[in-house]
Amino acid sequence: MMKLFRLVFIIPVLLILSGCSKSSPDGNGGSGNPLPAVSSMSPASVNAGGPSFTITVTGTNFINGSVIKWNTTTLTTTYISGTKLSAVVPSANISATGNANISVFTASPGGGSSNSLSFTINSVAVNNPVPVLNNILPGSVTAGGGSFILTVTGSSFVNGSVIKWNGSDLATTYIDATQLSATIPATNIATAGTASITVFSPAPGGGTSAALGINISAGSTGKRFLFDATHAETAGNADWVIDEDGSAPQNIPTPVQSTITNTTQESYWTGALSSWGIALVQQGYTVETLPQGNIITYGNTANPQDLSNYDVFVVDEPNNVFTASEKTAILNFVNNGGGLFMVSDHTNSDRDFDGWDSPAIWNDLMTNNTVQTNPFGFSINLLTFSEVTSNVLTNSSSSTILTGLQGIVSQVQFNGGTSATMNTTANPNVKGLVWRSSVTQNSNNVICLSSTFGTGRVFFVGDSSPLDDGTGGAGNTLFTSWPNYSHTQLFMNASLWLAKDQ
Repeated sequence: MMKLFRLVFIIPVLLILSGCSKSSPDGNGGSGNPLPAVSSMSPASVNAGGPSFTITVTGTNFINGSVIKWNTTTLTTTYISGTKLSAVVPSANISATGNANISVFTASPGGGSSNSLSFTINSVAVNNPVPVLNNILPGSVTAGGGSFILTVTGSSFVNGSVIKWNGSDLATTYIDATQLSATIPATNIATAGTASITVFSPAPGGGTSAALGINISAGSTGKRFLFDATHAETAGNADWVIDEDGSAPQNIPTPVQSTITNTTQESYWTGALSSWGIALVQQGYTVETLPQGNIITYGNTANPQDLSNYDVFVVDEPNNVFTASEKTAILNFVNNGGGLFMVSDHTNSDRDFDGWDSPAIWNDLMTNNTVQTNPFGFSINLLTFSEVTSNVLTNSSSSTILTGLQGIVSQVQFNGGTSATMNTTANPNVKGLVWRSSVTQNSNNVICLSSTFGTGRVFFVGDSSPLDDGTGGAGNTLFTSWPNYSHTQLFMNASLWLAKDQ
């Protein structure tokens, strides 16, 4: 019995020792994870600056847990098989040209890093876009003047784009993708005429923009603009005059306009409309102000500032109602060939608190006079709104106000303005130019329009702020708007149209 017990005890022990010798603890015969090897990858190259993409690596000895490495960075890897892995490569990894090392790593026990393959990040020749020219400033100069800086605005300019004057390159300064400038020598404007302005961008790609013309005028045209200051145009926080001295606009702005050159800045005069006034002088026009305390007349030979002595009458946001005789004078002035520039503002814009604001004053002129009811074919709506609109007349080429010598009108900003409603039955010549944003171009919601009466012309805008150049009398809070959007082009084109110079 004793011998049999010992034999049974020894056999299980031998079986256990025999079982332990058949395999290692890692299940791989004692060798650990295999060393991976890579043989190819797809893709093997991409273009710099491209989006993220998936790379697939093929080879041998991959296990579930093997990872693809981009240089020394581990990518989030998907195990497909023992011969294939994939991973997403972020776009940031291919932002610049060069090469990256692609390898596979398997963790211990065993394992390790595979051989590496070189991945190529190609450089890409990016074509320059075709430049787009929208506006030139100034749009007109006087023949015989001095050199001046021409600024062009548009889009798709590159560092290397050049301004061309009648096809000849100018030494151009790149400001940004929307603006270039160049100094124009005095010899280029020695004689009157029109010069073609384009922008050229070099290859690859590139090309030449459409042309805009700069007018080289022969000097003074003899045309005269009169700006009204008799109807509280400086009331409250307003300053709708071209110049004032000691807070009082004078009939002749100072310094005298004969000293203005093509490079004179708007600060030469004091008034929120000084940019406009100086731009008119640079076109060869004469500008004056009808000072407070005077009355508007037409046909009064005793009045040196009678409307019959002027070509265009500008009234920017009147705050006192016109008298019966003044309404007659204004309408007869237009009926006999004059140009009237009408600027309104939003309803309840009574700056001097006399019970009259500009929409009501203009409507009173057109409906309560002894000459003709609704002579211009529109009425002003009693609204208040602010917006930027690109809703310009679809067939804009039919209007020299929208596509005139001063450039193309594409956008207008209102900061508290109103609109008008047209009545083509009253006047078939009334024409909408710009509408409120996102409305149908019909007889209502018009923010800029033109019309005629007799042999004269009328332009209307429903807000004074687009004309504001940001400067004025002490204590007034004003905003720069004249050079923004298409305001300069719109109002200078309208001025030339009213003067019958385009």
